Amino acid sequence: MTSHMPPPPSSPRLYTFRRCPYAIRARLALLQAGRRFEAVEVSLRHKPASLLALSPKATVPVLHLPGGRVIEESWDIMRWALTEPDPQGWWARAQLPVNLDLLQRNDGDFKRHLDGWKYPQRQQSDGLTPQAHRDAAWEALLQPLESRLQHSPYLGGATACATDLAVMPFVRQYAAVDPDWFAAQSLPAVQSWLRDWLADPLFITCMQKSPGPEAAPAPES
Repeated sequence: MTSHMPPPPSSPRLYTFRRCPYAIRARLALLQAGRRFEAVEVSLRHKPASLLALSPKATVPVLHLPGGRVIEESWDIMRWALTEPDPQGWWARAQLPVNLDLLQRNDGDFKRHLDGWKYPQRQQSDGLTPQAHRDAAWEALLQPLESRLQHSPYLGGATACATDLAVMPFVRQYAAVDPDWFAAQSLPAVQSWLRDWLADPLFITCMQKSPGPEAAPAPES
């Protein structure tokens, strides 16, 4: 059976899943930029045919633009949302080498070890215990992140940038595996940074439940 590409939407349409950290970062960027979009909450067990036609890999987030363009990667969605223009420098500050390094660490070794700790039943036979994955994730990202945040409140310096939005959902997921253990660790800068983000109106708006394809309003600045 041939899948037919759905017609371009009248406004940007984001296929998303509320708890997915990749989808969270995409929604945060769209909201921060004040972009209007339709949020289509996807059931991971019953993915809509329109999503499968747009993106055979069928992983969220996927952004379908009115002109027909499809953006399948979260960082690319963030780039589209935050650039042209970028008057507040959210994207520009994310291009600092130290921030690009943190992003690479987050999306690479940290994510792999986070999955090994959070989902031990899914991990490959790499010989590591969940606790070993936990500690490896710490070394991959949390140590350098703590060092960075000890010198400034955000990864963008005095104000946040796209890297804050991109990394925070994964640190949130890490902290949630064992909240008591995380709270007892010597990570004062990371813990303060994460706590502030979780209370931020941008994040609260981002995590509101959506019944389906409806416009997601931009938060008040």
